[in-house]
Amino acid sequence: MGRLTGRTAIVTGASRGLGRAIALAMGAEGASVAVVARTEQVWDERLPGTIFDTVESIKEAGGQAVAIRADLLLPEDRVRLVAEARTALGPITILVNNAAFTAPGRPPAKDAPPSGARAPTSSTPSDAKSDWPTFLNTPPRAYQRHFEMVFAAYELMQLVAPDMQAAGQGAVINITSGASRMPGDGPYPDRSFGTLAGYGGSKAALEHLSQVAAYDLAGHNISVNSLSPSKTFLTPGVAYYAKTFTDVAPESEFGEAAVRLALVDPALVTGRTIGHAHVLDGSFRPYEMLELPA
Repeated sequence: MGRLTGRTAIVTGASRGLGRAIALAMGAEGASVAVVARTEQVWDERLPGTIFDTVESIKEAGGQAVAIRADLLLPEDRVRLVAEARTALGPITILVNNAAFTAPGRPPAKDAPPSGARAPTSSTPSDAKSDWPTFLNTPPRAYQRHFEMVFAAYELMQLVAPDMQAAGQGAVINITSGASRMPGDGPYPDRSFGTLAGYGGSKAALEHLSQVAAYDLAGHNISVNSLSPSKTFLTPGVAYYAKTFTDVAPESEFGEAAVRLALVDPALVTGRTIGHAHVLDGSFRPYEMLELPA
């Protein structure tokens, strides 16, 4: 019997990377998992993985999961995915808001034929950071789109809260990033690492949203926390831009941290931004970034 047996989890952005790792870890611990993302077919060879691949892996390990295609930019998809997950798997008591914009582009529309991989960008592994989005080259609409993912997380939290309240327990885990703190206080004599204006800004907003939701849900035995990598995970989205990291961790390590965060006592751990290393060591101390990207 797993640590999450009897629980139903929604994990967004679960076709690859950390979302997939979280879905696999929760499925292995007995949770019934709704695997949510837009990707039903690989549309860029540098971004492998689909929602069906993740579901298949969970089921092969003896778990229960369903694939739900949803575009979280669309409010109607947010409502639909929660309804479909609830119908297929039961009331939702774990929500992981992992979906975000990292690699550029979008998968094709539903039922569209494969169009092949995107044309390579101008970057190469030895010149990767030149392709990181910056303040000067990010258009306002692209910047705004990152924040629309915060609205998606906000609505999904509201949609599942009644299930958690009725169950008398719940856990919301909002996946954040060290990008929310980059580049930090100036001046900046070293500008060799990339910053992500839209992605980082939206993660900072998500961290604040976590605290606000945790405050309002404190009387319902529901924890709301933000979980950040303490060091780099070389996921497909990260590798899309840069490969030069001196110390990386396996994605399964982050999945285990998410499982443990779903099990915390909300009276003790809620409204926090925590690095995954401080979940694994049991301290649940505030986030510290252990490595900047090279």
